[in-house]
Amino acid sequence: MRTLGILTLSGLAVILGACGSDSPAVNKVAIEKSVGDVEKAILKGLNDKDAAAVVSNYTADAVLMTPGMAPMKGQESMTAGLKALVADPNFKIDFASDRVEVSDSGDMAATRGNYTLTVSDPSTKQPINDKGSYVTVFRKQKEGAWKAVLDINSSEVPPTPPPAPKAAAKKKAAKKGKKH
Repeated sequence: MRTLGILTLSGLAVILGACGSDSPAVNKVAIEKSVGDVEKAILKGLNDKDAAAVVSNYTADAVLMTPGMAPMKGQESMTAGLKALVADPNFKIDFASDRVEVSDSGDMAATRGNYTLTVSDPSTKQPINDKGSYVTVFRKQKEGAWKAVLDINSSEVPPTPPPAPKAAAKKKAAKKGKKH
């Protein structure tokens, strides 16, 4: 009887020990490094003016939102939008994250950081500078790689007001002239 009790307790201990750990521990430091490497690859692709290299770091259903452009949904839209952006002769960008958050499950991560950007003013073709902040959400892929799924940039620079329409300015001037 004593042997049966010891075997029962031993068996119970093995079963409870196996149930105590649902999943392996998440190595958040390694994930932060992996996500940082993806950001570096995106920056390199942008600075190399290689839209395809940039987009390869995003999921097929990713969305990229950047000031002055409609949201780019999916890799095809992102490739077209980024090709136009990097074709700008004044295009320059730099960014770096200052915070990385990793989910407890280890399958999602997000970065937050700041960027500086130089592009051409559409009307004058002169360089204009922008700066702002961004948040990028990453999702771990089935094969273990990390890819961006949502990338949102927010400019700190107020938009330039549009020029006054010429016809409206002429009408205003004409009305002022009639009053005197």
